[in-house]
Amino acid sequence: MIGDDAARAADGAATHGSAALGDDTVLDDRVEATVESVDVLLIEDDPGDAFLAEELLADTALTTRITWVSTLKAAREHLTGFRGCVLLDLNLPDGHGLDLLREVLEGAPSAAVVVFTGLDDEHEGIAAVAAGAQDYLVKGQVDGSLLARSLRYSLERRRADENARQLREARMRARENMRLERGLLPQVLLDSSPLSHRAYYRPGRKRALVGGDFYDAVEKDGTTHVIIGDVSGHGPDEAALGVSLRIAWRTLVMSGVAEERVLPNLEDLLVSERAQEEMYATLCMISLDTGSDRARVRVLGHPRP
Repeated sequence: MIGDDAARAADGAATHGSAALGDDTVLDDRVEATVESVDVLLIEDDPGDAFLAEELLADTALTTRITWVSTLKAAREHLTGFRGCVLLDLNLPDGHGLDLLREVLEGAPSAAVVVFTGLDDEHEGIAAVAAGAQDYLVKGQVDGSLLARSLRYSLERRRADENARQLREARMRARENMRLERGLLPQVLLDSSPLSHRAYYRPGRKRALVGGDFYDAVEKDGTTHVIIGDVSGHGPDEAALGVSLRIAWRTLVMSGVAEERVLPNLEDLLVSERAQEEMYATLCMISLDTGSDRARVRVLGHPRP
């Protein structure tokens, strides 16, 4: 057993191994959805337009908490960490157009942004959505219902975009972990060895992160060498270190480095390659000459077999 990850080698070496509706449900019953409260940052330099937006939202069922600022400079104080909806006029005294939008998006990456445009600048709204805004509204063509619906839609779209981004990142991490795991599970080189080999490698707990435990087996000049290693911790850094140590061990053995120097050389590599100073690994190396019934066991921090 290697650490928490329970990697087991046998025969002297290793390979890779809504809920349901009940009968008494009344289908005609209706449950009214709870209307969530929305934080709104209104960035608008025209007091009349700002007042109109506030009045329109006041007449809807949507509960809002509105903060009104008239300049980009004033808005910067509210953008950091803001997770509600930004109503943005694209023509401010200190900001204009898509450059203004990009600064707002960068300042509040978790917020939904709805752009206000004039009748003659509707094309700017379309460009703003392409640049990252969730929606756009044309001044003079907005009533309370449309404004409230746009806020709700924009928030849901922002959440959907964030969920999609997190899913993409999770899939990328999974693919990276699979590549690291393949590096930890080698094709052993025992064609000329009298030993057969089997291995079983299993995470020590459900939904475990990729770990750094590794093994390898190589026959060189009539001697079969086997190693089992355990890198402390779990995660991609630990897995990458395990892969580095395994490949380095195979390289040292295949290049004919003396047995007693292999593990000290791996320790030097560990110190130079680890991501954090507190990371460590334990190693156990076994060497068995063909025709002999005695094996040489060398360990660095690892329990003896």
